[in-house]
Amino acid sequence: MILSDRDIKKEIKNKRLTITPYNSNFVQPASYDVTLGSEVRVFKNTQKAYLDVKEDASGFMELIKIPKSKPLIVHPGEFMLGTTLERVSLPDDIVGQLNGRSSLGRLGLIIHATAGYVDPGFEGFLTLEMTNVSNIPIALYPGMRIGQIAFLKLSSPSEKPYGPAKGSKYKGQKGPTESRIWKDFTK
Repeated sequence: MILSDRDIKKEIKNKRLTITPYNSNFVQPASYDVTLGSEVRVFKNTQKAYLDVKEDASGFMELIKIPKSKPLIVHPGEFMLGTTLERVSLPDDIVGQLNGRSSLGRLGLIIHATAGYVDPGFEGFLTLEMTNVSNIPIALYPGMRIGQIAFLKLSSPSEKPYGPAKGSKYKGQKGPTESRIWKDFTK
């Protein structure tokens, strides 16, 4: 079951679902709008010939801070990691589904390559996997609405929510967080 605007507000009021900062104007009929933070990570593709999923690639991306009121220009075919301004915390019986906004999709901006799913128990800022699939650059601005998160109620609370017990890699993440897939090979 997808939570309605009424249920989202109820979960926020009861402090089971937290969104910080919270803006009641961003509650939609069945989702909550999230905004673009002021940091992105881009690949430094002059240092390596390829990415090896078994290696820590955290030093392979450069952190860029977007100045206030200045645009971030996303060029055709460009991929970068962004972050939401909002920190989200989900209880053990609610899942989040991050989606792009239709208005930006119509310009060719995709905000998540595959990671639109937010597990129950997740806490942190959402990392955006942004790509411009159009043939013209797109200007984005910190603080603009970039996507929306829908919330789905589980049939029962998760037995092992997202976190250390599951070996989760991104709980508590802040800012655009690089891939930690290499940790899959260190177990």
